[in-house]
Amino acid sequence: MLDDTLLDDPAALQRADQDRALLALAGAGARVRTALRQADAAGLDRLNPDGRPRAVLVAGHGSALTAAEMLSALAGTASLITPLPPTEAAAPRVDRAGAPPVFTAGLGWQLPGWAGPLDLLVISSADGGEQGLVGLAEQAYARGCAIVVTAPAGSPLAGAALQVRALPLPYVASVLPEDGSPARAAEPDLPAEDPAALWSHLAPLLALAQKLGLTQLPYDALPGVADLLDATAVRCRPDAAAYTNPAKSLAARLAGTVPLLWAEGPIAGAAAARFAAQLADRAGRPALAGPLPQVLTAHRGMFTGQLGAGADPDDFFRDRVEEPDPLHLQVLLLRQAPGPAGGPPDGQDGPAEVPESDAGPRSFGVSRAHRLAAAHDVRLTEYASGRPEALHALVDLVALTDFAAVYLGLAAAQS
Repeated sequence: MLDDTLLDDPAALQRADQDRALLALAGAGARVRTALRQADAAGLDRLNPDGRPRAVLVAGHGSALTAAEMLSALAGTASLITPLPPTEAAAPRVDRAGAPPVFTAGLGWQLPGWAGPLDLLVISSADGGEQGLVGLAEQAYARGCAIVVTAPAGSPLAGAALQVRALPLPYVASVLPEDGSPARAAEPDLPAEDPAALWSHLAPLLALAQKLGLTQLPYDALPGVADLLDATAVRCRPDAAAYTNPAKSLAARLAGTVPLLWAEGPIAGAAAARFAAQLADRAGRPALAGPLPQVLTAHRGMFTGQLGAGADPDDFFRDRVEEPDPLHLQVLLLRQAPGPAGGPPDGQDGPAEVPESDAGPRSFGVSRAHRLAAAHDVRLTEYASGRPEALHALVDLVALTDFAAVYLGLAAAQS
């Protein structure tokens, strides 16, 4: 069971946060500003595209693919955005320094058979050492695809970008102070991903999409992302008490539960999928994510099974002192719900918990979700972003849930 008093102990959180995940998330806004500035300096602002590509393929792994899914949600049906995950894995080669290779260095990608001169391939990597991505760039060059590469300067992938006449964009890495030797990972070849790497992938991708006309973002939407991330970092800082810190409150609510992450609309759906991935990576917790209305039928069996109601079919009077607390379902419903004036309600700086008694408009799917949870004594918590702009609503939801996943993992590690 989670001792939620640990969430109000900044010193304990700092000791538990050995890889500086909270500090990385706090610097996400600065990374977005740097990424946008460096993308313009690399030539993105001088790009003069001759029409839109037929399809945009985004290759990478981890949060690079998450960024592609978010771009697809923002673009809607107006553009074909296709994430390109790895299709194979081989034993990675040891580098000249003799350092143990990571698993991702041996991943391989394959360009779809239909990809050709009408299409754009975007390759995004936080490491730049994946030979499979270098090979993919060569495949795309041979097929006549336009190519954009986001990778650290000086990496093999950045060098390959010049060879295949790609537009090279720099990847902005986290800059964290060195404080002693890093903790030894349980699986050295499968290290945890930087929790803020998403923004270093997403910022140049959004800038490129805006330049190509793939999205209908306002001109000031991208700088606003950095401001929202900064504001979330202030609200969710470690020394803020749990009752004023929405990320700590959400982490405490999910402790000891099996979360069902439901989403209304593609924007909230992308945020829910990201939250499920972060709960697995940062908190070691399983979660099921899915969009309304499909989840009402897909997850129905969870409510009628052992995790649904709090009833215990065994002897009611038996001694349970030595038994672990049972797991129960917790539904977290994410959605975008702009206020009546077209913006967030007064005093609301980020996603807010919607009270059960809220009289605001609800779709039939959301209403049915509430009735399903109530009928089986399952707690449903609804978080809504009041931002009218889809990108800013997405940032609102992702920034909050990223912090919540990290807090839940840190508190659980100290329990």
